[in-house]
Amino acid sequence: MKDDSSKEKDQSKSQSSLVDKIQQLGQSNVPQPADSNIHVLPIIGQVEGHVQLPSQNKTTKYEHLIPQLIAIEQNPKIEGLVVLLNTVGGDVEAGLAISEMISSLSKPTVSIVLGGGHSIGVPIAVSADYSYIVETATMTIHPIRMTGLVIGVPQTFEYMDKMQERVISFVTKHSNVVEEKFKELMFDKGNLTRDIGTNVVGQQAVDHGLIDAVGGVKEAMLKLNELIKQNKDSGQQVVQ
Repeated sequence: MKDDSSKEKDQSKSQSSLVDKIQQLGQSNVPQPADSNIHVLPIIGQVEGHVQLPSQNKTTKYEHLIPQLIAIEQNPKIEGLVVLLNTVGGDVEAGLAISEMISSLSKPTVSIVLGGGHSIGVPIAVSADYSYIVETATMTIHPIRMTGLVIGVPQTFEYMDKMQERVISFVTKHSNVVEEKFKELMFDKGNLTRDIGTNVVGQQAVDHGLIDAVGGVKEAMLKLNELIKQNKDSGQQVVQ
């Protein structure tokens, strides 16, 4: 039998756990997913790269995602990946690093743009084997920017131009959008009131060839299971 002090400790621990759940998730009871062969990777807020953003910013740190992607590749129990996107963009090199890693996974991948997949979120969205966007989600396509001290010399412009070409090359390679059309959307002066670029919504992203189809969670899961089956039938296997 437990003494009164042990019971009090257990009760205190249980209450502490309950408070933690409420603080983190806003509710006391959270549905637990069954053991699944599919991993869900959320990319929310701003993609944080080499510079730490202020604490009030909602961020996704790329140094957290990279080990996860390596673990997904190495884990034989995980057969597919769903990437959930609701991002305003962020660090260009960090975003491209994440995009390249997702596109180079041996396992089937599907992305869903929810809310927004802006700026560097565009390469991340198209890096999956198949991409979806919900009807109300938006994607902003615009030229890259630099913050902080900028040295006003021709080499700075050349550096930015080359970085921009890396983004354009990746997007056109991993989607159905034509390079000329993507550049047209990127440099449009009449679409955004205080900026250069274009904001595309839902079906427009599909019409331009950026995203494969309009759909949400149900469509993404059906497609991923289909890709997993195809992957198994083809006998592809990565030996760790």
